[in-house]
Amino acid sequence: MLNYDEPLYRPPSEAYSLILQATIGCSWNQCAFCEMYSTKKFRVKEEKILFEEIDSLKMWGDDIKKVFIADGNSFVLSFAKLSRILDKLNDSFPKLNRVSAYALPRDIAAKTDEELKELVEKGLKLLYVGVESGDDELLKAINKNESFDAMSEALQRARRAGIKLSIMILNGLGGKHYSRNHAINSARLMNEVQPEYLSTLVLSYPRGCDHYKSKFKGNFEPHDTIGLINEMGYFIANLELDNTVFRSDHASNYLVLRGNLNRDKDMLLAKIGEVLTDPDNANLRPEWMRGL
Repeated sequence: MLNYDEPLYRPPSEAYSLILQATIGCSWNQCAFCEMYSTKKFRVKEEKILFEEIDSLKMWGDDIKKVFIADGNSFVLSFAKLSRILDKLNDSFPKLNRVSAYALPRDIAAKTDEELKELVEKGLKLLYVGVESGDDELLKAINKNESFDAMSEALQRARRAGIKLSIMILNGLGGKHYSRNHAINSARLMNEVQPEYLSTLVLSYPRGCDHYKSKFKGNFEPHDTIGLINEMGYFIANLELDNTVFRSDHASNYLVLRGNLNRDKDMLLAKIGEVLTDPDNANLRPEWMRGL
């Protein structure tokens, strides 16, 4: 059976997927905002053990249609290893129709166009990418080890290969000082990439704001709720997307927004405008509900 090294995370949309933990932790694990894998040292699970886990599930093979490969950025695995895992999954689960994983943009960049296409042919159809921001100055401040240009190139290559992208941007990541550039440059990056799915989460402080400030390489002054929503307005206003499913409904969000961009852009901006015009009567999540 499956032996998970917890804590184990997966995207909300993978609730009914088989979670296969091929790597433990995150290969980078140095971003200022992230504490998800702070208790783990990155390692790759032995292939023999991983394949034994897959074999133990063959009796339910016809019921397994989606597989999510964990942990933090399992797409860091080499093309050869990912290819063998996909072959094993396809041999074991005859009705499998989608495999997905978390990825860093540089994990994508490390693979050739031909390798990306072959992974798609073997069923790797969706990557979840925490871009966080498109602003180079802010990316340096949070120690993301990525840049606008490098991310744009890698993500566009993935899309050209046939991989769908679900991208996440962190609202409030740079606080007041970086807010406008964070919103505008994040939107500019999304306009270049044109992801199939886009979501926003709100920056949280699992170890307190002072802990985040100690890791942030710059001037950080946190937003209040209205500041976060104002930043969201700048972000959405600058988006020029052809057909992207947008969600800002994670538990961390104060204002729930859902739509298709750019079709629903005016509607989303109108909801934000209502909050900014009359914040006292806005339909916002109370603080106690965030994170539940």
